[in-house]
Amino acid sequence: MVRFAPLLCVCCLFLAASALPAVAQDETTPSAPHPEIVAAYPDPIADGDAGEFVVLRLPAEAELAGYVFTDGDTTVSLSNVSRRGRVALSAGPDRARNHTAAPVVAVDRLGLANGGEHLQVRRNGTVVDRAVYRDTEEGERVTWNGTEPVWRPIGATDRPVVSAEGGHVRAFVLPDGPAVPIQTVRDADDRVLLAGYTLTSGRVTDALVAAHERGVTVRVLLEGAPVGGRTRQGARRLDRLTEAGIEVRLIGGEYARYDYHHAKYAVADDRALVLTENWKPSGTGGHSSRGWGVRTNQSRVVDGLAATYLADASGRDARPWSQFRRGRSFERGAVSNASYETTVAPETVPVEETTLLVTPDNAEPRLVDRLDGAQTSIDVIQVSLGWDGTLADALRRAADRGVRVRLLLSSAWYVREDNERLAERFEEWASANDAPLSVRLADPAGRYEKIHAKGAIVDDRRVVLGSLNWNDRAAANNRETVLLLRGSAVADYYGTVFDADWRGGRSPLPYGLLAAVAGCLGLALIVGGKIRFERR
Repeated sequence: MVRFAPLLCVCCLFLAASALPAVAQDETTPSAPHPEIVAAYPDPIADGDAGEFVVLRLPAEAELAGYVFTDGDTTVSLSNVSRRGRVALSAGPDRARNHTAAPVVAVDRLGLANGGEHLQVRRNGTVVDRAVYRDTEEGERVTWNGTEPVWRPIGATDRPVVSAEGGHVRAFVLPDGPAVPIQTVRDADDRVLLAGYTLTSGRVTDALVAAHERGVTVRVLLEGAPVGGRTRQGARRLDRLTEAGIEVRLIGGEYARYDYHHAKYAVADDRALVLTENWKPSGTGGHSSRGWGVRTNQSRVVDGLAATYLADASGRDARPWSQFRRGRSFERGAVSNASYETTVAPETVPVEETTLLVTPDNAEPRLVDRLDGAQTSIDVIQVSLGWDGTLADALRRAADRGVRVRLLLSSAWYVREDNERLAERFEEWASANDAPLSVRLADPAGRYEKIHAKGAIVDDRRVVLGSLNWNDRAAANNRETVLLLRGSAVADYYGTVFDADWRGGRSPLPYGLLAAVAGCLGLALIVGGKIRFERR
């Protein structure tokens, strides 16, 4: 399918530098890679704050002669540090090692004030990186979103961005391709690590029990307190898994590291699934929702997801289901059993690069960078969208510089009114700024029941796919998993689905074609300069 993007007459815009977390650089900052301040743990739950540390990122190619870390009172030379990557500096290394996955380098002195600090990395007296925090949160670690400190409970992970080049992935959408997730579990010979928000599917439960009975190591990790509560059917599924001898853990309680464990993925042997959908009949079962999914055997991505699972499942906030369910009652839940034709078959497509992101560790700034780097088009599919979040801000910035932005939102009863109001607000903004941004509420037209996918296609070259809702809280507070897929083939697969869903199954007015013709005629702005919202 040929997909057209509007041809706009715009001036070239150049960004001198990208914003780095916790960075406020002097004009004299060198352009070569330099050490960066990543995190700090200034207020341990221990006498004398024993075990406090600061985490630096030391580039592999950086020569550290002349570099120091300082809090204004204590200065630590980095010249003799041999390790690269993430490194923690601590005067109490034995305690610090219990609270960070980064290698710990012992230093003679390090005293981080609970009342606030101005942390700096200097090179021969010149500040190359800085980070500021004010009042601490006891037992919490601080990272930075731009220059703003973000506090998270100690034990929350600090996962690196993981990328793999080349290869192929199995792209699929739901409800069209429910065989991909279930068959991935059924084919496992060695291990299944299944992570989700909820699990109520009988087929998935059967597949997990069968895998366990044939000697596969099976582990399940879910959210402890999903919105709306847990259903009786869901409780029965978890009871059956536990009775079969499968480890089932739920994240939550007073030590919770995240507001919600909302990630949706599975690692099966040397393959990994990343999904926008829950392990429910309405989701992976193919009985309701429009969802996106992908399966990959790229070892770096598979290993990254497995490491994320093990880190989350080993936290003190991950409790066994048998312990969690004591004294609890569960509500009756609705069951989805509708059927839909397969109009979009799963397809194995080449990719140039696949990148694994997780929240709250590393995803948000990378996604913002992708949107800020868009040149021609951004297509977004979401249940709903926050107005004030960083991703929504990035979409408006893109539209403001001439990038065509299309937002496809759910028309389900529980979000329709909110989405209508949101679209009207975008309409006012787009009209005031003469920006090419359009919003539609989806018309399933019998191809699915409701939008539940969470994804985007950028410049017909990059795909964003995962569990992350683009509101103003999820990226900073939830555990989410997201894949960035680069390549024209994978972008065309999901882009074709998006275009069909955008049209609502009708013969479309050739928006892209009209825009291209208008561009050829030298029109600076076309009809799409105003938002077009259709209540359908």
